[in-house]
Amino acid sequence: MKSLYLKTEEAIGKVLCHDITKIVKDTFKGVAFKKGHVIRKEDVDELLRLGKNHIALIELDPLELHEEEAGLRLAQALKGPGIVLKGPSEGRFDLIAEFRGLLKIKTKPLLKINRIPRVVVATLHTMTPVLQGEKVAGTKVVPLAIEEKVIRKVEAICAADGPVLSVLPYRRLKVGAVITGREVCEGYTEDGFGPVLKEKCAFFGLEPPALLYCVDDAPKISAAINEHLSQGCKLILATGGMSVDADDVTPLGIRKTGAKVIKYGAPVMPGAMFLMAYKGDCAIIGAPGCVMYASTTILDVLLPRVLAGERVTADEICRLGHGGLCRSCNVCVYPRCSFGKGVVS
Repeated sequence: MKSLYLKTEEAIGKVLCHDITKIVKDTFKGVAFKKGHVIRKEDVDELLRLGKNHIALIELDPLELHEEEAGLRLAQALKGPGIVLKGPSEGRFDLIAEFRGLLKIKTKPLLKINRIPRVVVATLHTMTPVLQGEKVAGTKVVPLAIEEKVIRKVEAICAADGPVLSVLPYRRLKVGAVITGREVCEGYTEDGFGPVLKEKCAFFGLEPPALLYCVDDAPKISAAINEHLSQGCKLILATGGMSVDADDVTPLGIRKTGAKVIKYGAPVMPGAMFLMAYKGDCAIIGAPGCVMYASTTILDVLLPRVLAGERVTADEICRLGHGGLCRSCNVCVYPRCSFGKGVVS
């Protein structure tokens, strides 16, 4: 790339080869002059105010790519299903969620790519629930031009490992719930779990869960879970009775169904007394009491993964310990916080 710098006053009539950014503290950051703009006499004072005493003109080598072409190829190589592109803006391309779902990022190839000099890819955390239209990553090359072989290297990494970024849509599963506790069944206490579970299901576009009520009796809990299974439920939430008191027999009731318990107990607060199990392709979750009163718990962390078709492992639950402590903010902003963003290798 050959560079030529003209004094701004001498660049009238020249075509800008890159966007020029304007920043006003606490007020504005954006493009003041776009690439391709023909500099006019009346633009000179504004360019000088922006600190542009000289205007860069470039001539690309045949083996080089302009930053926008390079950025586009980089973004196209990274994107997988559920991702659309937006840009360029100041040489950057954004990767946008095409629909609501779970963001999946292959962190190892991402690290390989970011280790390549002059290539930049910034993303949200993998396993983050995202909304339709939400920006999930941004990418660009640092100079105005870059050797094509650098972009080919990125493309080769993505081709070998598959798309680095994708969004998995939520499945519309049939959900069943077993509300345990003699005090609820006999009317001593109002059911606090049912309304919460209905609200969470509605958030994901699911039908309200079918509710069965059961006293603290392991065989009866097991029978209630099996009843949901016979009705085609693919997600069953068993609530309450998850602690260590003599009456807390929900984990035993889950085991009696023949389900494989993946993990009982999780390094997440709130949500430590959590159980994850599977019977065939049905996920069975033992939800602790905190789900009834805390705005965000381990259920909110793992429910999107189940609905996106991920089969949760014990190791993944263990990794939630790093970032597994909720700060209990006065106004909950989850998932726009560190909670539940466990280390992923």
